[in-house]
Amino acid sequence: MAAESDFDRLWTPYRMSYIKGEGKPEHSGEGEQCPFCRAPGEQGEEDLVVAKGETVYAVLNKYPYNPGHLLICPYRHIALYDEMTDEETTEFSAFTKTAMAVLSKTSVPGGFNIGMNQGAISGAGIAAHLHQHVVPRWQGDTNFVSVIGGTRVLPQLLSQTRDIVGAQWQLQIQES
Repeated sequence: MAAESDFDRLWTPYRMSYIKGEGKPEHSGEGEQCPFCRAPGEQGEEDLVVAKGETVYAVLNKYPYNPGHLLICPYRHIALYDEMTDEETTEFSAFTKTAMAVLSKTSVPGGFNIGMNQGAISGAGIAAHLHQHVVPRWQGDTNFVSVIGGTRVLPQLLSQTRDIVGAQWQLQIQES
């Protein structure tokens, strides 16, 4: 049997804030308490927004399942899909399609998981602000580290992913 000192370690200190629930709103209020209300105005290393529309925006998930994991969020602080206006719903859908096209070019995934958890009981980590996940998937991407170690291995800094995806998003808009 291997001694503790024989094990390699994979350090993921950025995940501690997620584990502790830092930045998660304590109530359903908007503004400073809500990370999705704050995200469009963040700057520097904290800015993970890749595209802004009139009513919605796309942002990298700060705690991604896979590289390129995007969230599509309305600017308005609403909890449920059926609370969106027709204009928000249209742009939300268009942003989802663009996210898939962009990630297909930048990451060449074999598929996608797309979905929303609405309400805390459904598993929504931040139930107070509607958001849709667009997760690129590859054959075998659920490897032993995720299954046994409960850890994701991401080969790129989020700021690098934001730059690549954001640049491709702009090209995608120009081509449309």
